[in-house]
Order: sequence, then C-alpha cells, then structure tokens
Amino acid sequence: MNKILIIDASDSDCRLMSGLLTRAGYEPIAVENLEAAKDEVEKLPPGAVIVTAMKFTRGTAQELINWQKREGYRFPVIAIVDNLNPNDLLELMRSGGTVDAIQRPAIDKQLVETVQKYIMDIESVSHDNELIHRPSKEFQRIEREITRIAAADANVIIFGESGMGKEQIAREIFRQSNRTDKPLIVIEAGGAALVGEHKPDSEKSEMYNRIGGYFKKAARGTIILKNVHLLNFDKQSVVLHILSEDHPDVRVICTAEPELLEMVSDKSFRSNLFFNLREMDITVKPLRKVTEDIEPVAEFYLMQYAKEHNEPEKNLDQSAVKALNKHDWPGNIRELKNVIQLAAGNVVGNLITSSDLSISRSSPDIPDTMRLRDPKVEKQRIADALTQTSGNITQAAKLLGISRTTLTYKIKKSGLKSDLK
Repeated sequence: MNKILIIDASDSDCRLMSGLLTRAGYEPIAVENLEAAKDEVEKLPPGAVIVTAMKFTRGTAQELINWQKREGYRFPVIAIVDNLNPNDLLELMRSGGTVDAIQRPAIDKQLVETVQKYIMDIESVSHDNELIHRPSKEFQRIEREITRIAAADANVIIFGESGMGKEQIAREIFRQSNRTDKPLIVIEAGGAALVGEHKPDSEKSEMYNRIGGYFKKAARGTIILKNVHLLNFDKQSVVLHILSEDHPDVRVICTAEPELLEMVSDKSFRSNLFFNLREMDITVKPLRKVTEDIEPVAEFYLMQYAKEHNEPEKNLDQSAVKALNKHDWPGNIRELKNVIQLAAGNVVGNLITSSDLSISRSSPDIPDTMRLRDPKVEKQRIADALTQTSGNITQAAKLLGISRTTLTYKIKKSGLKSDLK
C-alpha cells in the first residue's frame, strides 16, 4: 500500500483528501506543519508521494522542497494551489521541486488521478521491505526468532527504537509463515487510515467500520500494525472488540517503540489489548548496541545506490569507517542509510572519506549525560534538551537519542507540556 503524505492546515481538506486516497487504496498520512512533515518524510518508504499546500502552519512548500533536497530525499511533490499563479508554479517546477499542481476547488476531481501519475510500484522499488542480512550474533538471534515465531502463527509485537527495521522483520515473519499466500495489509496506527468518529455505544461507528474493514480484507491473512503505541484509547477499544468478540482469522504483527511497556504500566494503553497482541515478541537492539553491523549495512546501501543509479559502486576508506563506528546513530539504520546515500550522491570519485559524511547534519552526537537512562533525572534532562533546542521537539528528541513520538509521550507523562511555549 503506497503512502501519501498530505501537508495542509485545513482540517476539512485533509479529511477530504484522506478519504479519497484511502478509498483509492492508498495509505494517507496527514500533518499540518513543517516539523511534523519532516518527521514523516524521514519515515516514508519508496514509492511514496507528497501532496502539500503552498503555505501551511509554520512553513511553505518551498521550504519543504529545499529541505528534502538538502537531505537527499526524492519524493515527488504535488502542490495544492488556491489560485493558480503560473509564474509561482513555474518557479517551483523549475527548481526541481513540484512535479504537478492541483487547484484546491478541484481536489475531489483531480487528486487521485494526479497522484496515480507519480506513484511508483512499491514492489519494484522497495528494497526497504527486505531484511538486510548482517554478520552479528545479534542479527543471527533475530533470524532464529523470526523462524520460530513464523511457525507459531501467534500475534506478535516487535519492540525497538525508530529506524531499526521492525517492519522488515514483520514482513519476513509473514513471508516465512503459512499465511504467505494470503492477504497482507500494512497499517500505520498513527496515520489517517484509521481516522474516524467513534461512538462507544454503537458497534457500527465510522471507526469500527473502517478498522473492521481492514480485518475483512485481510481474512485468513496478516495485518502488520505499525507503531501500535500510537493507537489512541478509542482505537484500542475498537481493535480489542474486534479481536475478542469477532474472532477474525487474521494474524496481527505489531511494531512498537519501547515506551509501549510504560504505557501499559501507567494505563494509557489497555493491558487486555496488549496481551491479546503480544502472544510472542521480539526485541531489536539499537544500532549503537550492535556496532559490528554498521559497516556491512553501510556497504549494502552503497551497493543499492550504485544499482539504482547505474553507477560504479563507491567505497568507504578507513577514515569513513572510523567516523561511522564512532557515531551514536540515534536514528539507527534509517539515519545510516540517509548519511550513506547522501555521501554517495555528492562524492567526487569513488572513494568516500570521513569529510564526505554529513553525520553532524544528520543528527547530533548525543552526550552520554543527555541519555534517558535514569528515570529519576529523566524529567530534568528532557527539560534541558528542550531548553537547548528552544522548545523544538524534533531536535530535542535527536539530542536525547529517542524518537519524536517517544519524547512527546514523555513530555505529556512528566507534566512538562504546560511549561512549553
């Protein structure tokens, strides 16, 4: 299912576009500001498309396009224009930014048709759906767990930090299972695919029908529910009802960040749903804990880049390998991929040195004193990180070595939210 990122400050138009794209078989993700858009772009798989208003909360389409270029992303951008100004649009298209435009009054008529022109076949481009095999004992353990769990036909939760390839592990479990010839549905728990009004006293609410619809489509197959910790309480209730009352013949494989366990403890995630979903589990260690995998993964992405661009494969010299091993990788494999592909695209010649690696721009090295290892000082370190980044949650999360989602949850839990501007 191809993902479409929607960036627009209009709630009504976001709902309209999400509905149109969902019915057309896509998975829309809707945000309203530049920082949230950047977070989502970093997570987009190959084959995705961006649909953006020319101006939105705290940002513009041009700012997003410029950032995407700097970071090495190449997702097609379709602009939503209120008044079609040929000169403004031509300037954006000349800069290599937008590939097309939709007039806002014609969204219902033009959106799906325009997106279809630029969507790419996921299977033809998505190396990201495949596990990257690597030599560490940790990865060998994961491979054994995948084989064991695939044969068990139980619901699974895959725990791990953002960027560690949890979806790839989920897909590999599906490929090795006895359901591999049956439907596979992939859903983002925090995305627009599950948006809908929920009335607890009515089993036929919009949310119930939407979520139940995915289970019907996946009959006798598998649902991968990504980032299950992002389900709000209403969605949790609906999923629990479907699993416990409807008893669908569907295997559910979830991915989750580590804070899900905290959420169960503090009752912000329903324990009965948690135990329904976690009949088995896998925990994936972050890249900084498995440093022997850094170089092989980097070499994999160099090989992938060379194939995709029909170029000679680039190589890492010793200074580059040393710099990669020294970095803490708060964004894990996703961050490593971005750094390597950016270097491969910009280096002159075929040898990448440490000076060609934009590690400092990908995310800052995390001082050991900033890591959230001690719950007793967690609140103060979060406050310090927010102060250092002037309240920018994305940058504070990078400084702390956690995802934006995790930090947002911890801010709310610690009561710091009222202190933020």
